[in-house]
Amino acid sequence: MAASPYPTTPWLRPPPLMGLLGLLLLLLVCLSPSIPLVEAAGVLRQVVGGDDDGGTFFEPFNVTYDHRALILGGKRRMLVSAGLHYPRGTPEMWPSLIAKAKEGGVDVIETYIFWNGHEPAKGQYYFEGRFDIVRFAKLVAAEGLFLFLRIGPYACAEWNFGGFPVWLRDIPGIEFRTDNEPYKAEMQTFVTKIVDIMKEEKLYSWQGGPIILQQIENEYGNIQGKYGQAGKRYMQWAAQMALALDTGVPWVMCRQTDAPEQILDTCNAFYCDGFKPNSYNKPTIWTEDWDGWYADWGEALPHRPAQDSAFAVARFYQRGGSLQNYYMYFGGTNFERTAGGPLQITSYDYDAPIDEYGILRQPKWGHLKDLHAAIKLCEPALTAVDGSPRYVKLGSMQEAHVYSSENLHTNGSISGNAQFCSAFLANIDEHKYASVWIFGKSYSLSPWSVSILPDCETVAFNTARVGTQTSFFNVESGSPSYSSRHKPRIQSLGGPYLSTTWWASKEPVGIWGEDIFDAQGILEHLNVTKDISDYLSYTTRVNISDEDVLYWNSKGLLPSLTIDQIRDVARIFVNGKLAGSKVGHWVSLNQSLQLVQGLNELTLLSEIVGLQNYGAFLEKDGAGFRGQVKLTGLSNGDIDLTNSLWTYQIGLKGEFSRIYSPEKQGSAEWSSMQNDDTLSPFTWFKTMFDAPEGNGPVAIDLGSMGKGQAWVNGRLIGRYWSLVAPESGCPSSCNYAGTYGDSKCRSNCGIATQSWYHIPREWLQESDNLLVLFEETGGDPSQISLEVHYTKTICSKISETYYPPLSAWSRAANGRPSVNMVAPELRLQCDEGHVISKITFASYGTPTGGCENFSVGNCHASTTLDLVAEACEGKNRCAISVTNDVFGDPCRKVVKDLAVVAECSPPSANKEPRDDM
Repeated sequence: MAASPYPTTPWLRPPPLMGLLGLLLLLLVCLSPSIPLVEAAGVLRQVVGGDDDGGTFFEPFNVTYDHRALILGGKRRMLVSAGLHYPRGTPEMWPSLIAKAKEGGVDVIETYIFWNGHEPAKGQYYFEGRFDIVRFAKLVAAEGLFLFLRIGPYACAEWNFGGFPVWLRDIPGIEFRTDNEPYKAEMQTFVTKIVDIMKEEKLYSWQGGPIILQQIENEYGNIQGKYGQAGKRYMQWAAQMALALDTGVPWVMCRQTDAPEQILDTCNAFYCDGFKPNSYNKPTIWTEDWDGWYADWGEALPHRPAQDSAFAVARFYQRGGSLQNYYMYFGGTNFERTAGGPLQITSYDYDAPIDEYGILRQPKWGHLKDLHAAIKLCEPALTAVDGSPRYVKLGSMQEAHVYSSENLHTNGSISGNAQFCSAFLANIDEHKYASVWIFGKSYSLSPWSVSILPDCETVAFNTARVGTQTSFFNVESGSPSYSSRHKPRIQSLGGPYLSTTWWASKEPVGIWGEDIFDAQGILEHLNVTKDISDYLSYTTRVNISDEDVLYWNSKGLLPSLTIDQIRDVARIFVNGKLAGSKVGHWVSLNQSLQLVQGLNELTLLSEIVGLQNYGAFLEKDGAGFRGQVKLTGLSNGDIDLTNSLWTYQIGLKGEFSRIYSPEKQGSAEWSSMQNDDTLSPFTWFKTMFDAPEGNGPVAIDLGSMGKGQAWVNGRLIGRYWSLVAPESGCPSSCNYAGTYGDSKCRSNCGIATQSWYHIPREWLQESDNLLVLFEETGGDPSQISLEVHYTKTICSKISETYYPPLSAWSRAANGRPSVNMVAPELRLQCDEGHVISKITFASYGTPTGGCENFSVGNCHASTTLDLVAEACEGKNRCAISVTNDVFGDPCRKVVKDLAVVAECSPPSANKEPRDDM
């Protein structure tokens, strides 16, 4: 018998004849971590003892493919992959993230390689800390998972400059991603470097390592036409260059419909069930399944319902897909200044199954886990069919795809007629339920859903019926910050605030250091800064006559500064005082100024908020100002300042003095803040704080601040910006059914796009942690708070008519699946190390409402709360059979549901008294 898709100690089901006391003893289950349905790669044997000294992790195996699937060790495989970008988490987070992906039913971990992280200066390589790709790969292998390495080296990924190092654009004559010799030489050098490291570390499958698939380039087909024939030649060169590296595993090119025969072309989209590769000899692969979306500052947050994600994946395998990769399974954080542009936020949460902090997002994670288990039950049938599956039209918008080892009639029972038979029944009507007839049975299909029948008879899973818990975090990524819900103040502090003691240091505007230079005209931002800082100051002097002042007074006017185009943020200072700001991507600026008679110092501050990460001709995009810079509204006409003499200052004084570092606190003049201090822009703030108790991830609320950057113990956690999303565009509820787009199910309207920021626990010490902020607009640090991020509330509602748990399925020696028809289960689980501290609601009968507002219905088993509390409280997880055998029958001939709401707490928290319902 093959391994179960659930833990070897399954969710227990009470025998129907046991007494109530015996049932109580069996309701609770303490589960060991899940193991996958099959061993790594099915027939592949994982070697215990692979280590950092180059030992193998698997028995060496070859990777090939045919028209149906990747072939690992001689066997076709249906593979589920999880996108997890190593530098968006910390090395300390990686083991837990990989383990959670494995528990979720994943076979493969996918990641980009980030060129600018690994080669920050030409010829100077970095493979340490968050960029230790070798360590990451070995952790993947140690869990028995495979690795899909997307080398690129262009990544996009909403990562700064798409992963390109900025020094690349300074190479004479270079043009990115086209038939350009300087670019191709640098690209080949870096790709070869990565491949050589992987070979040296024995990380390819034929060496006993985890790498089974690689990618060259990335979505080049989207922009290839902009380069004409040079683009076609480059694409062909990139393919041949990759193949010549002799890695022994296949290469893919995503969104490349003209990929050469030896390169697999693949799909990136919200749905890929209709995709077919450009050759019959290639399998159907989905490299980016967008299960969420990214966010920009000042926008609402995107969300994709779990039901629609499951629908898209099920349809992909139903219609012949073989490998699907969630982009993202864990999104993580754009630490430091790695967020892409224009204007992408520091969080890369992506509404992924594992949230930015490494906590399971439910129901998405659990619903997809159940989907993966159902697909794995179908794997023998999916891989046995060499051609197309049997297609059956079931209705105007309903259809079935049947995978069988034999030719079957679908209008009668198939019991015992085939060694392998699995079916997918789809209803693509987004509004109506449908009843369909196949295999001599009737099946009910929810709108916009797929039912999976591993044995062509019994439904194991339906994409629209969620059988897993819903979780609510104590700090929701889309929730208002504490400070935004309370009136800002500077006074004696208490309650949730981080600190009562703050120090401040003013940042000079314009010229502050010796490393300045003068130049005639407006220089392009990146050509000056080389992206070592977000900030570049342009300073000049303007002489204003008495006639100008009299002219303005007589007309009741003010002069204005106009700039044809700015990108991303421009701040205008006159004589050291902020006159105004503009935000946008190559937008015009028109700012009125208060000038005085005589010499006026005019400073233009250009700020980058992430370099462009997508599109053609990235090397030409640049930053700063374009076009003419003029002073208008003077008595004798406009003054063109474009070609004036400008003094250039790169970065901030505090930034280059490293006053954010614990070792450099003497390099700035800090003054203690008082309650009545005026909060002014361009100020550094600092405080000391103790880490919160426990070992969970930490979130800091910066919603009271304006815009800037934040460091903890010398580490830059990222940019912050309390830019508010529009009031409209967020529906009160989100219907999963129907085609998804990134604007469909947004939240967070009317509040800041991001208020909470991730501080990895490993960046903190028990006490005396240093927080340093650079604030551009005058925020209030006294309102900052700190929270441990964890799952606080969990809830679920399961019908007695729901499917048996997937752990009730098994496979015979010949691989044929079968199910033990037992009662469905309601499962609850807190974060690792946390316990269910209190059951706040439980009803077996006809409870009404949803997770946040359950109430007892007309039918209710009065013992439900006591039974559930006894089974679950004080435990990390529990499972309860949804059956009259457990609760009795409170209302005969009525379909009953079990609804439960529970609170989760760290293990040290005291158990709260329970209120009677």
